[in-house]
Amino acid sequence: MYTNRRDFLKLLSLFTVAGSAPLLQAQENKRAIDSNAPLRIGYLPITDATPLLVAHAKGLFEKQGIAVEKPVMFRSWAQLVEAFLSGNVNVVHLLSPMSLWAKYGSNAPVKVVMWNHLAGSALTVRPDINSVAELGGKTVAIPFWYSIHNIVLQQLLRANNLSVTEKEPQANEVKLTVMPPSDMVAALASGNIAGFIVAEPFNALAEAKNVGKVLRFSGDVWRNHACCLTLMHEQDVNERPEWVQKVVNALTEAQVFTLNDRLETAKILSRGNGYTPHDQKVLEAVLAPTEQQWANYIKTGAIQHPEWHQERIGFQPYPFDSYMEKLVEVLKETHISGNNAFLAKLDPSQVARDLNAPQFVKKAVEQGGWLETFNLQNGWTRVEEIAI
Repeated sequence: MYTNRRDFLKLLSLFTVAGSAPLLQAQENKRAIDSNAPLRIGYLPITDATPLLVAHAKGLFEKQGIAVEKPVMFRSWAQLVEAFLSGNVNVVHLLSPMSLWAKYGSNAPVKVVMWNHLAGSALTVRPDINSVAELGGKTVAIPFWYSIHNIVLQQLLRANNLSVTEKEPQANEVKLTVMPPSDMVAALASGNIAGFIVAEPFNALAEAKNVGKVLRFSGDVWRNHACCLTLMHEQDVNERPEWVQKVVNALTEAQVFTLNDRLETAKILSRGNGYTPHDQKVLEAVLAPTEQQWANYIKTGAIQHPEWHQERIGFQPYPFDSYMEKLVEVLKETHISGNNAFLAKLDPSQVARDLNAPQFVKKAVEQGGWLETFNLQNGWTRVEEIAI
């Protein structure tokens, strides 16, 4: 969703201390004027934003006594990050690796209060490509270097003895290019790229237009991985904990609603309701695929671990430390363009303690009686599973 290269470079600059400093100062100034600012949500028009939008549409914030403004849709990560760091919005969804970059690349005081969703991404390729190995010598688009998409793709490429390049690829290489998700389907159709890995509903849109097919779901590689996290300002967490609790209560209930009524959720998010520009049928294919569709994905190999019982997009709000720790580990072995020196210094367990603020969602789940709804009845820890 980078409208041009300038937008992409802008995002790179935001995740530096020098680039973020004036924005963080602007946030401080706003806070001094209005320390009890209403809830202001920023989002991109992708299914990752589902809980934020459902909570607004169903009046769940008002139910908690929270004053909320209409969510603001942004067209790029750069615009969203700039609005968040400067305090123009105070709750956003952000790619999980991007939260690390914000915290340690720009020294932004941010906290992960919950997960937005599980999985919800896929590697989609031209119809004539039938295996990851066939991507050798070709170009694949990613939404950003700091993304679960880049991590999962590189895991798949390494397993098929393919290396990554940013130049013209040799037969044993795959060129990765950063591209706006909204441009990916057209680029695939025109033959400019051989595939892309990105959040929904762009994979489903490529299928609907018959220009691409899902080669592998990301959640079938990293079981129940988080893609986007819900970020809030650390000062709100420290100084307005009751307010934060109410926001998290509403977002957790929104995930419960989505799990109970996926078709209605697709309708809420669809074109015409003011939240996203996407067709309802395409969103239904993501949120509520039929049993036949799922059987076909198993048959084609897009799903290789049916015993995991993954959903195309799932919902579970608790931010497991084990995921954040594993995320740091795999990022260190993933090719990332640009300045990434800070990654080498990160201690995985320390990062999890620094970034995650799980106390709010834990309380929301327990008080709501939703432990079994989210399969959390066995506790608040888990073991990460990555299987190519």
